[in-house]
Amino acid sequence: MNLSLSVKLLVFAVCFLFSVIVGMVAALISHRPNTPKGPAILYGGGVFGGALTLCLVALTSISVL
Repeated sequence: MNLSLSVKLLVFAVCFLFSVIVGMVAALISHRPNTPKGPAILYGGGVFGGALTLCLVALTSISVL
């Protein structure tokens, strides 16, 4: 596909926001009520990084980015 730069940036923004939501949900699921919030935030950050990487690799493989 031959997409313009603005469309590619929009697709990247959608991937980024989707990954943020996935990371937040993972952090909320991993948090226990009587424990500190730090490990849950680190876990959510790791899931965010993995989700963003997976989205970008998938979109690159189908030639969107």
